[in-house]
Amino acid sequence: MKKIILLAWVLVGVLSCGDTPKNEKEAEGKKDISEVVEKVEPTFEFGYNLDDFVVIKDTIKAGDSFGELMAKNHIGYPRVYEIANTARDTFDIRRIQIGRPYTILCSKDSLQQAKCFIYQPNSIDYVVLDFADSIVSYRDKKPVKFVEKKVSGVISENSSLSQTMLDAGMGYDVAERMARVFDYTIDFFALRKGDKFKLIYDEKFIDDTISAGSGRIKAAVFEHRGKPFYAFDFVTDKAKGARGYYDEEANEMKRFFLKAPLDIFRITSRYTPRRFHPVQKRWKAHKGTDYAAPTGTPIRVTASGTVIKSSYTSGNGNYVKVKHNNTYTTQYLHMSKRLVKVGQYVSQGDVIGLVGSTGLATGPHVCYRFWKNGRQVDPLREVMPPSDPLDEKLKESYFKSIKPLKERLDAIPYDDFVDDELVTEL
Repeated sequence: MKKIILLAWVLVGVLSCGDTPKNEKEAEGKKDISEVVEKVEPTFEFGYNLDDFVVIKDTIKAGDSFGELMAKNHIGYPRVYEIANTARDTFDIRRIQIGRPYTILCSKDSLQQAKCFIYQPNSIDYVVLDFADSIVSYRDKKPVKFVEKKVSGVISENSSLSQTMLDAGMGYDVAERMARVFDYTIDFFALRKGDKFKLIYDEKFIDDTISAGSGRIKAAVFEHRGKPFYAFDFVTDKAKGARGYYDEEANEMKRFFLKAPLDIFRITSRYTPRRFHPVQKRWKAHKGTDYAAPTGTPIRVTASGTVIKSSYTSGNGNYVKVKHNNTYTTQYLHMSKRLVKVGQYVSQGDVIGLVGSTGLATGPHVCYRFWKNGRQVDPLREVMPPSDPLDEKLKESYFKSIKPLKERLDAIPYDDFVDDELVTEL
């Protein structure tokens, strides 16, 4: 019996020796298993822990409907109707568009039944329809970081503003925004070699790396024919969200008339008392300004007013005429399509038709005609009504806010990008 007990103690000793480190170095080398296992962070998106679901991500295809997507994921049509009816004030399920992304969160069981549908109408906004228990619907936005960009460019020979801006690394949306800022003060159809610009604007990013387009332009200067034109973004009424662009003397950039009825394209024929008509083959006055552009390009009304004619003639083709007040009237000829009717009120910048080549036209363009006190005049030579100055009560705040912006703008060289700077996060 004593031998058996002794043998047992020997075995216990041997086993203990196998688990005990021989020295301090070996002891340091041994780690608890909990320290070795890598900690996996949960994946959150749209406010959900995606690890709790079977996740389906796709884009809306031709023929897809909310009901069919739900049916594929084990939601019956009575429940689909209930979801659609409950969520109708938040989102109309019939509005889903081809190409837009969606996410379906399904249960982690053998049925994998849909519990939540998330639709993204754009890269920032999303709509949530949660029907795991009761039906909840709401709209939200992805967190967006705004990165400040500073850029400059110089118009070269045979180049355009949009091309110069693209060459400088900006997108079409920034080029369009800048054109709209100076829409009332600069004739972009008459740019010259050596004209130059500088601007400070925000670019939006999702998840730090995915660009979501540009935000508002904060400040810009465009030097045209040696004269600098400044523009600064300024909030005039925080409660109403009212804002606009003003120059360095606090005058509003917006004027009574836009400089042109199109975005940045080219002038092919100016207002002239004598021109050889390319179709009629004879000399006659050309009392309009021709802007060449591809067929279908939107034509914008240059000032607010009432449509007094929307018709077709053999010479004008499809045309629209707008009366702005007792002094000014404008006309837009050769449209491929008219989009307004007689008696309709239109606001400055509204699209009233599309570029075409109807009537006496050799190619797609819009002939822009301008009347002052019943007489046709050249809009490019006409002195337009001045803009309204900023309210006196806001001027002190305005000048204080634009001072550092102007200093930073003036410091940008006319060559290349300046380092980006993260300025805010929403």
